[in-house]
Amino acid sequence: MSDKKLRIAFIGTGVMGGPMAGHLAKAGHDVIVYNRTRAKAEDWAQRHGGSAAATPAEAAAGADAVLSCVGNDDDLAQVTLGRDGAFNAMRRGALFIDHTTVSARIARQLSVEAETLGLLCVDAPVSGGESGAQAGSLSIMCGASDAAFAAAEPVMRAYAGRIVHIGGPGAGQTTKMVNQIAIAGVVQGLSEALRFAQASDLDTDKVFEAVSGGAAASWQMLNRWETMAKGEFDFGFAIDWMRKDLGLALEEARANGATLPVAALVDQFYADVQKAGGGRKDTSALVTRLPQ
Repeated sequence: MSDKKLRIAFIGTGVMGGPMAGHLAKAGHDVIVYNRTRAKAEDWAQRHGGSAAATPAEAAAGADAVLSCVGNDDDLAQVTLGRDGAFNAMRRGALFIDHTTVSARIARQLSVEAETLGLLCVDAPVSGGESGAQAGSLSIMCGASDAAFAAAEPVMRAYAGRIVHIGGPGAGQTTKMVNQIAIAGVVQGLSEALRFAQASDLDTDKVFEAVSGGAAASWQMLNRWETMAKGEFDFGFAIDWMRKDLGLALEEARANGATLPVAALVDQFYADVQKAGGGRKDTSALVTRLPQ
């Protein structure tokens, strides 16, 4: 992590941003946070010893680096380019790192806006979920200029286990789409495998022991097989957010000519789970649409 103490603004103190900002405070940085729900920001400040700002601009004023982890394209545009947005208050030469999963289009737009203002800009979506954020072991995929990445990498080390500079602006977001496309197919395959084992009256614990050490193994299997078998889904990465991410991937595929038949199908399967009231459940709840 960065050895230099920095003044850092963190915008968005939800299940991902809150722990990430906490790691920055623990690393010795001076952290000021903003959250749309003021009480969340104040609670974070009380627990971590930082401070809470009333607007993104107030948080960003005088900051060496501004980081964000919000909901979607519109949220990101508001906290950066809106009337009280961070870009209006950031000093020239300051660093902006966005950890939101958004479209590559807005990532590129913010990069252009940042360059005009003399800011360094990195689109840096993450993988690893809430547990990775809490443990400080997130995998981060970055789109940025070489100079912007060099400035951002020491800061991100506070909460990352792996940081990869993929390419220029937008490359981080398109790589996150690759990540979600891959996960979608794996979760569907895992769901079918589990239901097949159950229909065959197999001991699912022994099945896991047998297959988790071979070619079928995956992060999803190692971390979700047991909870899927028990029907436990009140944790992890919500289906609502996964559908948002898959929507971004499908939109980008229409633009770049890629074909995503499995991702498109699984997206509709997730829609079925949403309609049944499972939108806030972990993505592994995909298994619930299959009869047991």
